[in-house]
Amino acid sequence: MITWATFPALASLAVVLWTAGTVAALRKAEGRSAVCVWTTAAGIAVYAVFVGGLWMALERPPLRTLGETRLWYSLFMIVSGWLVYIRWHYRWLPLFSLIVASVFIVINMVKPELHDQSLMPALQSAWFVPHVTVYMFSYSLFGCAFLLALAGLCRHTEKYLGTTDTLVKIGLAFLTFGMLSGCIWAKQAWGDYWSWDPKETWAAATWCAYLVYVHLRLRKHAEAYARAPYIWLIVGFLLLQMCWYGVNFLPAAADSMHSYR
Repeated sequence: MITWATFPALASLAVVLWTAGTVAALRKAEGRSAVCVWTTAAGIAVYAVFVGGLWMALERPPLRTLGETRLWYSLFMIVSGWLVYIRWHYRWLPLFSLIVASVFIVINMVKPELHDQSLMPALQSAWFVPHVTVYMFSYSLFGCAFLLALAGLCRHTEKYLGTTDTLVKIGLAFLTFGMLSGCIWAKQAWGDYWSWDPKETWAAATWCAYLVYVHLRLRKHAEAYARAPYIWLIVGFLLLQMCWYGVNFLPAAADSMHSYR
């Protein structure tokens, strides 16, 4: 049976495969490396086997704790970087996606945050899995956009903006669905669609930041906005980190219904 005790072995194997794929991508001067595509896919499959096995072992979705959400984010970060590489062939992106995913994997090895199989009544909802997984996937897309924004600023080029436009539009759609499904879930569980809980407030701020990016890009003909979209991608990503786990350190979040326990 797959448990958290199995995580170091399977995660390490996945990282080895992803590393092999990253090296293959960096060695390919132009175009797409088939070795990168297939070895990364193999690593994703290994990691997904652990997630699925843990789900079965816990007899509940592994989405309850902060450590469990890190598990999904590390998986989706690799998946998003892999898809971007397949589509746009940025050979350095798999490396940075691997670094981000590996950080979360190491944190989970050091601090797995073990919990029992139970779910509080509010989490026993049909909206639980789609709400959280959609959020995690949107976070991974925004993570890739953040990496491209840093590269664009460092290299003083706008060539990544077409890619970040696509990532943000898809990510914003998923984020919007996550917020709307959360509202429906909250109405069922607590009687209100929106209560300006600290997590909800930061989620709204994150959503607004990415909406500002979209509106800036609608004015992309204006030369004055050349750097502003990248800056807003960085701002949005920082707000996202605050929404995801930073809010848990705020005094106001002590009684939050969204805090990870």
